[in-house]
Formats: sequence, C-alpha cells, structure tokens
Amino acid sequence: MNEIFKMMLHTWTTGGWVMWAMVLLSLVMYVSAAQLLMSAYHRGLTKATDVVLRNWVAKPETAPASVRELVRYTQDEIHSIKDIEGRFREVEASQVTDLDRRVAFLNVLVVSAPLFGLLGTVLGMLLTFKAIGIGGSSASEIIAKGISEALVATQTGMMVAIPGLVMASIAKRWRNEYVAFLARLESITLRHFRPEFHGMTRIFTRQTETGTTPMPAVVKSETVLA
Repeated sequence: MNEIFKMMLHTWTTGGWVMWAMVLLSLVMYVSAAQLLMSAYHRGLTKATDVVLRNWVAKPETAPASVRELVRYTQDEIHSIKDIEGRFREVEASQVTDLDRRVAFLNVLVVSAPLFGLLGTVLGMLLTFKAIGIGGSSASEIIAKGISEALVATQTGMMVAIPGLVMASIAKRWRNEYVAFLARLESITLRHFRPEFHGMTRIFTRQTETGTTPMPAVVKSETVLA
C-alpha cells in the first residue's frame, strides 16, 4: 500500500504546478456534484404510480414529508384552475431553475479539468523545447522532465473530468425525472379540482340566415371557470 501511495505522489509531483490547480478544481467539482446529487435525488417520488399520486392529492396528510408541503402549497387558497397552474410554475421556477443552475456550474467544472491538463501539456512541451535549444549535458534530463510533465498533466485532467462527467449526467437525468414528476402531479391535481370549478361548459347562441329569422345553432364552446 505504501508503494502505491509513493507512486501516486511521485506521479503527482512530476505534473508541474498545474497539478495543484487540479487538486483545488477536483475538490470543488466533487463537493458540488455530491450536493447536487443529494438535491436532485427524488427516486421515491418519481417512481410513484398515478394511483398513489391521486391519493396524495386527495389526502395531502398521507403524502411523504418531502412532498406533503408541495401538495398543500399547490392546493391552499386556490380559486380557479389557473391558480393551481400558477402555483406549479412557481415551484418549477424555485426548484428546477436552481437544479439547472447547479448542473450548468458542474458542467463548467468538468470542462475545465481537461483544459487544465492541456495547459500542463503546453507548459511541459515548452520546457522540452527550451532544453533542446539550450543543449548541454543536462538537456536530456530536462527533456524527460518536460515530456513527463506534459503527459501526466493530460492524463490527470481526463481522470478528474470523467467521474465528474458521469455525476453530471446522473444529476441531469434525475432532474428530468423530477420535472416529469411535477408534470404528472400537476395533471392529476387539475383533474382532481376541475369538477369543483365546473370544468367545460357549452354556450349556445342563435344565428340567422337573413339577420331577421332566429334559428338555434351551436356556434362555439368555451371554458368557464368559477
């Protein structure tokens, strides 16, 4: 085990000063990814069936604590179907928008890791070319150091980015599942409260051929909400 740690430390130190920047980047990336995954994890809710959701809408007190406040917020003091839709838009604006912002930030960190590796590659190659230009007995040692720095930095950048990319992909998938859950919950809530607001009402008017003789006919239908 000690040999493995020594090898890792040796590899890390040969990557140049860019490696320290990648240490800081990897810490920020993985902490942000862990917090994002905990925020986006709603597997118990997103896998709920329509029957379960209808029961939660009809009886909010039976819903889990994580969704009880959401159900009550979309139902309290509503006077029309549009009020319910407005409440769900507010929920999406506060929760989904925050997830989108954090996913975008994580993607920026993931993209930054290979770029830091590329920067280390450029610095290592510059050191190599400088040694070639100077020449002398120590040139071979400097060339080997420059090539090692270039390769190690590139390798480390990709190794840091790949786990972050996987976590960002998982977080985005969970975010989409949560958005679909909100859409299902909104649809079921609207169907539950629509009869209370009278739903679809047909309106009949009279129409004439000459403008003087009335005759009954259906000309339009519109939704009337109490």
